[in-house]
Amino acid sequence: MIQYLLNIRRKTCKPLQLLCHTALATVLLLTTSCSEVDKTKEIKLAHGLDTSHPVHEAMEFMAQRVKEKSDGKLTIDIYPNGQLGSERESLELLQIGSLGMTKVSAAVMESFSPNFKVLSLPYVFKDKEHYYRVLEGEIGQDLLDEGEEYWLHGLTYYDAGSRSFYTTNKPIRKPEDLKGLKIRVQDSPTAISMVDAFGGSATPISWGELYTALQQGVVDGAENNPPSFYLSRHYEVSKYYSLNEHTMVPDILMISTKVWEDLTEQEKEWLTEAVEESVPVQRKLWAEAEAEALEAVKEAGVEIIHPDKEPFAELVEPLYETYKDEPEVYSLIQRIQAEEITEESPSLN
Repeated sequence: MIQYLLNIRRKTCKPLQLLCHTALATVLLLTTSCSEVDKTKEIKLAHGLDTSHPVHEAMEFMAQRVKEKSDGKLTIDIYPNGQLGSERESLELLQIGSLGMTKVSAAVMESFSPNFKVLSLPYVFKDKEHYYRVLEGEIGQDLLDEGEEYWLHGLTYYDAGSRSFYTTNKPIRKPEDLKGLKIRVQDSPTAISMVDAFGGSATPISWGELYTALQQGVVDGAENNPPSFYLSRHYEVSKYYSLNEHTMVPDILMISTKVWEDLTEQEKEWLTEAVEESVPVQRKLWAEAEAEALEAVKEAGVEIIHPDKEPFAELVEPLYETYKDEPEVYSLIQRIQAEEITEESPSLN
């Protein structure tokens, strides 16, 4: 209660309110018992995923580990299914400290911290090994650190697989098949540029409205990873799934810098350790979910298509050069490409 009042004082109060809250906080400090001071500190975490989603399950694991490590002194209360707003709205709540944590796509983060757009570029990652190496290394950490400038502290990346196209009435076997089709994308300039480069018509629509948009023909298709395609039940209205795997856009676990700075060093350690432990759990759950999702949609009558990816990659390669007038992003592209071939992954030679 005391910390809550101090937060209000620091963030929003006018001079008179400041005096009132300071006085009230002082009274509480003098009258609150030690047992009340030692009450559990709770962090609210909101996201837009279903509770059966592997990312949600990994965050549940993380919350449990925080509780265990702290002996119940620090807890994380999770609000799934967009209960507290969209990804963008959740980030805005983090910025003012009204929400503690959230999970967002890197594609959404680019509207807050521009350099994140590099992670949404099509075919910037050559395979899963390359993807993990970049996120776990200096590049991934540099991007997480940049969020600090925007009051968003990055904790880790979760695997969100590869995004591919699914359509209602026309299979996508080559880029030309996208011409004239309205394709739903996230509210991401990079995603819009990608679909336009393929010849489609990029149409930003919120995730919650997409099922109806597909059903009513507002859009002809969308793009996402297999678990999301399955759990959203979009396979009921989209009978073609083309695994061209154009992007590997990670999810990011964020905490408000205001909330982060309010944690003690011990609390930060508990949270950081729990987050790190949740990453391999999430990756295992993700791999299982992908396999199960593809099998399930196939049984539901969806045609799974495995197109040649090279024609898609060639069409979007010129997009990289358009970032020459954004030196930081262009430098990140070059650094990511330089990570493609290493001694640790001879199969990439």
